[in-house]
Amino acid sequence: MRIALDSNFLLYAEGTNDAKRRDIARDIARRLPFRESFVPVQALGEVFRVLTRKAGYSAEIARATILNMRDIYCPLETTESTLLAAMDLVANHQFTIWNAIILSSAAEANCRVLISEDMQDGFVWRGLTIVNPFSAKRHPLLEAALS
Repeated sequence: MRIALDSNFLLYAEGTNDAKRRDIARDIARRLPFRESFVPVQALGEVFRVLTRKAGYSAEIARATILNMRDIYCPLETTESTLLAAMDLVANHQFTIWNAIILSSAAEANCRVLISEDMQDGFVWRGLTIVNPFSAKRHPLLEAALS
C-alpha cells in the first residue's frame, strides 16, 4: 500500500515537538513499507522552513536532514496538474493551498493513505484517505500498511 507523509508527521519523527508524538511517529516511520512510502516535495519544503526558522537548525543541517528524508521516502513532484487539482480542493473543500498541493500530489501518485495530523482526518479524495497517526484508535488502513 502506497503511503504519503505530511510535513507535521516528518517533524514529529525528527523530534522537533513533544516526546510522546515523536515516539509514535518514529515507530510508524520504522514500520512503513519500503519503496511504498512517499513524501511530497511541498512537505519537504515545509520541513526545511520549520527546521531553520523554529527548530534552530542551520541551513546546512536542515538541508542534510531533507536529503536524508528524500533518500528514505520517494519524493513526489509538484506538477501543473497537481496545482490545478489543489486549487479545486481549495474551492470545493476549504483546504489551504499548501495542504491541497500535498494531498493532490499524493493522490496523483496513487497513494492510499496520507499521514497527517493537521488535515481532515478520515477525508477521502480520489482513493486517498487522510489519517491522523496520533488518534486514540489507529485507522484500519494505517494498521494494515504497518502490519
